[in-house]
Amino acid sequence: MSHWPNPLIEQRADPFILRHQGSYYFIASVPEYDRLEIRRATTLTGLAEAEAVVVWRKPERGPMSALIWAPELHIIDGQWVIYFAAAPSKEIKQGLFQHRMFVLTCDDADPLSGEWIERGQIQTPIDSFALDATHFVHQGKNWYLWAQKDPAIPGNSNLYLAELATPWQIKGQPVMLSRPQYEWECAGFSVNEGPAAIHHGQRLFVSYSASATDENYCMGLLWIDVDADPLQAGNWHKSAAPVFTTSWENRQYGPGHNSFTVGENGEDVLVYHARNYTEIEGDPLYDPNRHTRVKTFSWDADGMPQFGTPPADTVLHQRAVNSQ
Repeated sequence: MSHWPNPLIEQRADPFILRHQGSYYFIASVPEYDRLEIRRATTLTGLAEAEAVVVWRKPERGPMSALIWAPELHIIDGQWVIYFAAAPSKEIKQGLFQHRMFVLTCDDADPLSGEWIERGQIQTPIDSFALDATHFVHQGKNWYLWAQKDPAIPGNSNLYLAELATPWQIKGQPVMLSRPQYEWECAGFSVNEGPAAIHHGQRLFVSYSASATDENYCMGLLWIDVDADPLQAGNWHKSAAPVFTTSWENRQYGPGHNSFTVGENGEDVLVYHARNYTEIEGDPLYDPNRHTRVKTFSWDADGMPQFGTPPADTVLHQRAVNSQ
C-alpha cells in the first residue's frame, strides 16, 4: 500500500521524478508556465517541502518565450539534461499549439547550482507541434521519445521514437509508435502524449497519456520484446484498453502524464497528476490544480504492469487557486 501523502505536491502537473545517487530530483510544469525549477530531497515525501530552485526562466520574446510545458530531467552519459516544450510569445504565435522541443544541459555535478546552457530546438523531420520528450537507455543506445503532430494525420499528437546522436540531436529516421485510434484516446481531443519508458523482465514498456486534459485523460500502454528492433513499428504491441483511468469513487479525475521512479525500499512507483474535481472553469489547461501524486504498482504473472486505481486524497487541504 502506498504510504505517501496524496497529493504529494500540489499545483504541479506533468511530474517527473529522477532518483540519482541517493537523492530524488523533481521537475514539473508550474501553473504560470514561465520557468523551470528543480527540487531535491532524500525521500519522496521530502520533495513536498524541498526548496524549488529556479534554474531557467523564459525570455520575453522568441521561440521559448511562452507556455513552458512538461520538463523532464535526465542524465545522459554523465551530463544533466532538461527537455521541455515552449511556444513563441503571444505577440507572434498563431493559435495555442505552436510548441517545439528544446534542451538545456549542465556539466556541473549539482544541477541546482550549476550552469545551464541552452542547446536550442531539437529538429525533427516534421516542423510541427511537438512536446513531452523523454529519454531512456535501451540496447546500449540513448533514445529520444516524444509526442508530435503530423499534419497529414488527423488528431493532435502521435508518439515517435528516434536514437540520439547527442542529447539535443536525433539520428536517423524516427518511427511512429502510436497514434490515437481507440475511443478512449480521442475523448475531447485525439491525443497520444506524455510517454514514459520502463524495463521489466524481457520487455520494454512505454506508458503514455490520451484524450483531453479533463476527466477523460487516461493512460495507455505499449510494449516490445527487449531484443526486438524498436525502430520497427510492427514489433510494438498496444493495449486496446486504458491501463490507468479516472476513479469517480475516489474522486480522482484525469490521471496521467506519468513518469516512473523507485521508492525508498526499492518498490516501483508511478508518478502522475490528477485533479480532485471535475467542475473546471474555462480551459482545463489553465486550471492549476492538477496535483503531483505517487503510488506503488505491481507486475502480474505475465510480467505486465498493474497500475491499479488512483487512490483517494489523504491530504484534505486545498491550496487557493493561484490568482496571478
